[in-house]
Amino acid sequence: MSDNINSPKHYQLEGLNLEAIDIIKSVLSKEKFEGYCRGNVIKYILRADSKNGIEDLQKADVYLNWEINSKKLDKD
Repeated sequence: MSDNINSPKHYQLEGLNLEAIDIIKSVLSKEKFEGYCRGNVIKYILRADSKNGIEDLQKADVYLNWEINSKKLDKD
C-alpha cells in the first residue's frame, strides 16, 4: 500500500532506491534545501483547509522535519 505522506509512490524513481527529495537535497545547497522545505511547509498549511485537510498538514510536518533535521546537522 502506498504511503502518500512519507513515501509517495509517484515520487519514487523506478529502478533506484531514491526519491525525488533525495536528488533535490543533493543538488541544492543546505540553505536552499531548507528554504525549499520551508516553502513547502507554507504551501501545505495554506491549502489544507481547501484541498486535502489532514493529509496536507501531515505533508507539511514531513517537510518541517526535513528542515529541522538539516539544521540539527549543524549542531552535531
